[in-house]
Amino acid sequence: MTSSEIRKRFLEFYKARGHVIIPSASLVPENDSTTLFTGSGMQPLVPYLLGQPYPEGKRLANAQKCFRAEDIDEVGDNRHTTFFEMLGNWSFGDYFKHDQLAWFFEFLTDKEKGAGLDPKNLYVTVFAGDAATGIPRDEESTERWKELFAQKGIEAKYVDFGSEKEGSEKGMQGGRIFSYDVKKNWWSRAGAPSNMPAGEPGGPDSEVFYDFGEFTADGTPVHKLEFGAHCHPNCDCGRFLEIGNSVFMEYKKSADGSFEKLAQRNVDFGGGLERIAAAANNDPDIFNIDIFENARKVLEAETGKSYGENEKEFRIILDHIRAAVFLIADGVSPSNVGRGYLIRRLLRRAIRFGDGLGATQGKTSNQSSLSSVAQAFIEKYLAAYPQGHGLAEHANRILDEMEKEEKKFRVTLKEGLKELEKIMGSGHVSMIPPEQGDKILAVNEVDPVKAFFIYQTYGFPFELIEEELARRLIFVDKEKFKKLFDAEMEKHRDLSRTASAGVFKGGLADHSEQTTRLHTAHHLLLKALQTVLGPEVKQRGSNITSERLRMDFSYGGKMTDEQKKEAERIVNEKISEDLPVVRSELAREAAEKLGAEHEFGQKYPDRVSVYSIGPKSATPANPGFEKAYSLEFCGGPHVAHTGEIGKIKIIKEEAVSAGVRRIRAILE
Repeated sequence: MTSSEIRKRFLEFYKARGHVIIPSASLVPENDSTTLFTGSGMQPLVPYLLGQPYPEGKRLANAQKCFRAEDIDEVGDNRHTTFFEMLGNWSFGDYFKHDQLAWFFEFLTDKEKGAGLDPKNLYVTVFAGDAATGIPRDEESTERWKELFAQKGIEAKYVDFGSEKEGSEKGMQGGRIFSYDVKKNWWSRAGAPSNMPAGEPGGPDSEVFYDFGEFTADGTPVHKLEFGAHCHPNCDCGRFLEIGNSVFMEYKKSADGSFEKLAQRNVDFGGGLERIAAAANNDPDIFNIDIFENARKVLEAETGKSYGENEKEFRIILDHIRAAVFLIADGVSPSNVGRGYLIRRLLRRAIRFGDGLGATQGKTSNQSSLSSVAQAFIEKYLAAYPQGHGLAEHANRILDEMEKEEKKFRVTLKEGLKELEKIMGSGHVSMIPPEQGDKILAVNEVDPVKAFFIYQTYGFPFELIEEELARRLIFVDKEKFKKLFDAEMEKHRDLSRTASAGVFKGGLADHSEQTTRLHTAHHLLLKALQTVLGPEVKQRGSNITSERLRMDFSYGGKMTDEQKKEAERIVNEKISEDLPVVRSELAREAAEKLGAEHEFGQKYPDRVSVYSIGPKSATPANPGFEKAYSLEFCGGPHVAHTGEIGKIKIIKEEAVSAGVRRIRAILE
């Protein structure tokens, strides 16, 4: 069964049950500054889950485009993707568990109107309850599942695991219905109840898993001990695949940390289209479904390699290009900040893995290999996402963006190689004594920290760094080098996680181009105020939107008109000098010793991100901190050069409280 058939059947199935079919929302959330991308079908519907009436009724269904950046490092196995389609249905205070579970089970098992799955291959999970919050075990879903399986002649034994660890320790035990704790069977946008902010809705859920069997076609056991002693539905060995999740959203977290019932009981269902298609084909590899077929064939023609012998590389390329197609269609372009950074990372990873397969020239057309694969995806999805979703009207722009990004990346790779050449001088070789053979022995003195800096700054993959070292007979101790390199990577991830957790904190309302320009201008303005008013001026807070920047700063009196004009002149002068803006990662103490500005009272990790502006000669490898015009702790985003900012104008300066002033500026 094709994905198009499943999508069509799902929507028709729920339309026949009184649901209004709504279009997919954009991957770029509207009026939601809490996240960069739409990652679930419920995301645009939160106001209605909280009780606001939906204009078209209480029952909705759709196929929603989704992108989850956090899954990028998981791509390469047979089930993870960054972009996917979520089949969803919702009830806003209408039907609840009894109907929801019955309808989804019917859709999954109906051969004429649904996915036609064998119910014997379906296993389900329910909520085990949570002592910390006092939210009880979901007995109602358990009993309903027993009834539904009984209607198919299947006795559904209930097994209470309580946790994933317990599932691994005890195994299946002949069960069909399994209970797990909040880590597995509770859903909210923030995760477990303890992570939810006040006012956030959530609730217990019931997941359905498809069992591909205990053994592969050649009789090899699927389960491996690295995934635990025994297999169970939430095991990651590959035997079970989650294909749908019914969330019973009936709780809201209160300001005191307790949970109260929402004014209405809601159903929020999401099922992965690609995963249901894989189950319908009884093939655990979602990259074998029809969605990927033509693009996979194009990639095989471009590389001369087969998918079967290069599964990981093919999966990464196919996933990343498909995601990039939809992101560009929804208005995202590659850049160094926010959403643009994610799409740039996707495309550059695809290019590097494509290069490794020999796909650099575009063998089957005048397009690059990336564009040829992208074209195959565009053609595949045109019927499902016609006018209004960007694929048809922006096809040429999608391909042009990819071509431009590939050209830019190849220039970047050359620059990265130059920097790599510099650090290779720190690796030296010595001869093995003649009695041991005429061979060269290399001693690993290449600094992994510097190697990581090249990876981070130029997008230069670790594997390529290894290759270049080997070409120069600098045969490093790979295990040791990788360990040190990974340590730097983990530091970077810690910083990234901190930045992601507060991506819209630190004064930024969003990551738009206008906001990014004003953010960099904010740094220049702080330094200008210190120049005009004195070094005692310190930042006391900020708020930056796409329309204006606002900064609170310590100062004892009102600024004169002349002082405001002078601060404005200094900022615009530094903008006209087109100074480079450089990001560096430093130990917090080292950054403080350099005199880097940071917000009063703010807590910072042991390693911090620091942005320096100027001097003219500054580069990521040699930022020249001692000559920088401005130096601040900051998580970004920023322009690459101050000339990109434009011209600013100070529009207001006023008192906030004793000793604290507020200044506002806009882009002219």
